[in-house]
Amino acid sequence: MKTKLPDIGKISPEVFQELIYPHLGAKNSHILIGPQNGVDAGIVEIGDKAVAFTTDPVFVVPEYGWERSAWFAVHILLSDIVTSGLPPKYFSVDLNLPMEITEEQLEIFWLTVDKEMKKYGVSVIAGHTARYENCFYPMVGGATVISVGEKDKYIGPQFVKKGDKIIITKGPGIEASGIFATMFPSIIEEKEGKKFLNYAQELFYQMSVVDDALTCVSVGVRDEGVSVMHDATECGVWGGLYELAQAANVGLIIEKNKIPVDPRVEKICKIFEIDPYKSISEGTLLLFAREKRASKIIEVLKDKGITSNIIGEVRDEREGIKVIEGDKSIPLEHPRVDPFWDAFYKTLKGLKK
Repeated sequence: MKTKLPDIGKISPEVFQELIYPHLGAKNSHILIGPQNGVDAGIVEIGDKAVAFTTDPVFVVPEYGWERSAWFAVHILLSDIVTSGLPPKYFSVDLNLPMEITEEQLEIFWLTVDKEMKKYGVSVIAGHTARYENCFYPMVGGATVISVGEKDKYIGPQFVKKGDKIIITKGPGIEASGIFATMFPSIIEEKEGKKFLNYAQELFYQMSVVDDALTCVSVGVRDEGVSVMHDATECGVWGGLYELAQAANVGLIIEKNKIPVDPRVEKICKIFEIDPYKSISEGTLLLFAREKRASKIIEVLKDKGITSNIIGEVRDEREGIKVIEGDKSIPLEHPRVDPFWDAFYKTLKGLKK
């Protein structure tokens, strides 16, 4: 392998292309969408249905509080599968729990999981639960979510067309800011006061794109609406847009001044000295949609209380990926390494001194 692994976080697009992508096991003609950068769920044809799958770690942070931690763990998983355009149906989970977890903590965690699954009509169908030595928070296992729908209802990069509008929900840095507000309240309160801290901590429950995605596809898919969706997780909005363009083999024109930025995000990212556009942003949905339906998508999101905006347009691949900022046109490059992780662990280390 020529390309080095990052110090922390997801592998780079180059490592994926060099090592993972060329070695994907047996070929299968029933695969509709396979592993790609910028694609959060794989889709296969089973009978007359399209079935989507996604797998992620079970991410549990006790410091969030057990109920909030469970909510976030569920929404990380569901947020990926809904980008397929298909409703989530089934859930399989492996919990490799640390020895220190108590019966009470596990009960709070699992009852919250159950509550969120029922909310979205998802059934738990299989799993494994145990406590083991050498298992540590936050990565305490993995889970797979499955969606099922009609074959004309799933979406993906192959449905993107030149002229599609680029839409964003909530804006950049949602997850980074939500986690900082939850984990380091004393630092934020010292800088901005108690009132701002309380307001900032409300960002936690914005760290999901489940309602965003389900709302968007209710307008229509493919030529009647959304062509592709992506959850802006590691490397944030810039990473997510770059990955979408690469997956769909298109160019993009992005108008930076049209990207909404939550004032809480702006202040928190300034405190912790990170770029919100490059930072982890579970809760930010990126999507391309046909021009004729873009305004309707913005309208239905607004009706749900979800901030969104049209921020650009899909162009020919030869035009590249460009960000318009003022009178400048700047080529967009993938951030490679998310600045959140370094800032988070430096802050955590500083508090422990």
